[in-house]
Amino acid sequence: MLRLFSVRLVSLGKVEIETDTKSENSKEVLSDLNIGSFSKRGPWVVDLDRMLWLPGIDSLRQRSRQEVPRLLRKRKYPPTSRALKVGTSLGLALLLWRIFERPKGNPTSRTGLSKRLKRSFELLGPTYVKLGQIVSSGEGIFPEELVREFKSLRDKVKAEDFSIVRQTLENELGAELEDVFSEFDTTPIAAASIAQVYFARLRTGEEVVVKVQRSTVSSLVSKDLAAMSWISPALVGRIPVTALANPPALVELFAETIVEELDFRLEAANMLDVARLLAQTDQRAIIVPRPHPKFVTRKMLVMERLTGFSWDDPESMKKAGIDTSKVLRAALVGFMEGAILFGIFHGDLHGGNLVVQPDGVVALFDYGITGRLTEKKRLAFLKLLMGGTVNDVRIQTEALRDLGALPEDTDIEVVIQDLGLDRPAKDPTQMSPEELTNEIRELTKALLGYGAKLPKELMLFIKNMIFLDSSIATLAPEIDLLSEISYLAGYFTTKHGARIAAEVGIDLRETPVDLNGVKGSLGLDSEIQSLTYSELRQRREIIRSRMEERNQKSKRPKLITRNR
Repeated sequence: MLRLFSVRLVSLGKVEIETDTKSENSKEVLSDLNIGSFSKRGPWVVDLDRMLWLPGIDSLRQRSRQEVPRLLRKRKYPPTSRALKVGTSLGLALLLWRIFERPKGNPTSRTGLSKRLKRSFELLGPTYVKLGQIVSSGEGIFPEELVREFKSLRDKVKAEDFSIVRQTLENELGAELEDVFSEFDTTPIAAASIAQVYFARLRTGEEVVVKVQRSTVSSLVSKDLAAMSWISPALVGRIPVTALANPPALVELFAETIVEELDFRLEAANMLDVARLLAQTDQRAIIVPRPHPKFVTRKMLVMERLTGFSWDDPESMKKAGIDTSKVLRAALVGFMEGAILFGIFHGDLHGGNLVVQPDGVVALFDYGITGRLTEKKRLAFLKLLMGGTVNDVRIQTEALRDLGALPEDTDIEVVIQDLGLDRPAKDPTQMSPEELTNEIRELTKALLGYGAKLPKELMLFIKNMIFLDSSIATLAPEIDLLSEISYLAGYFTTKHGARIAAEVGIDLRETPVDLNGVKGSLGLDSEIQSLTYSELRQRREIIRSRMEERNQKSKRPKLITRNR
């Protein structure tokens, strides 16, 4: 019998398909929650066959990756005008720092340099603001003063005039703004490097968030990356804030992320991929906003509006009856499962990209940076985490090699012996500043001798883990870290034990969890059975204060006595 279908998008994350026939009228209700981890009451349904922007997305992603080597190619001559502007701006910031803040010593010196670099990045425009955003989410990788200053670059950059935004939107829509939106708040809720974000309402009634690309970004990226790749080698070892990062590698990481971020169709596809893996692992405590089936283009992304408590506002969460420790655990498990089981994970976790709804469900935003692992690297990540769980140093070192952190021909046994990885760890709180400094220096020297480096995927993974680690301080400061690690090991054993055993040969169902490796990495005695995050912070503060004291002593003028 011939049927005529009329499709209407409705709430509750469902679509009603009204069926008109000569003999019957019926309604069939379909849900998109089997496709991805979305809100229960969505403004439209995610139907992959009806996402007009989705076909050909893999080819689009491949083309964007191929752009990176071209943009970073070695040039015989520098991109003069842009390189001159960048060099002048950064050089002036460093010069003023050397004159005014550096003589005062730490921490005034670090704070002053961080402020001047942030102002310089703002003046240099969207591309450098984006680089600052990456730095801002690197707690533990970069100095805390730099991270703190650069956090304002996440969503508090000077906004582009709305007349320009309107023009961009209308070009992407192929229609007048009023033809698509019944309401549009012209004041952005966030303004960052690549885009500005607005609240709006479609003429069909749905409340949405609209992300619009800045008009100058695309034209500046090519020039800026050329200038960055030319300048970055000269920054190695020149300024303190690059001590824990390789500037050329950071530029390469930045190029790989920003090129993909310039096409919002790729970001929308990332949203669907992360939502899918969350649904497949039944992690419904984390949800992804639905991208619109039609209104997604290279420069515009319309998505479902989700709101909640700020990630950095645990007091409001607790007043609402939310168990913040469970919120943190859900974020950690969801992130780890995505990486080690699917090879896909959100690559830019920070407080601005997470909100917690009144029911404790975490809404995760901003998918421009998404880690994607080859199968070899996914298995290496899995081996790295499982090797840590069973305290097998050899497995962990092999995993680092397979990730690309060590050359492929590295002799694992020699590395273990040279670095003393098979020896009991020393307690850093019991070491003098000189001993600790020497230990770090020797370790760094040895790693560089082996050709060690930090691959993009590992850098993103570590950066996210450091963010989640720092979140414990506000969301769950009194949890027992050792018990939590045991819980996570038990979770993965129960839920994924068979798969893990088949893929990397470590059967957690038969091999007991060994926390001695974790304790050793923290400098703890093997007899210690519990450690709260508050206690861990106290240990870190002891180390930090000792190193600070040593630095101050080294700057004091020495008295010289002469024999008369």
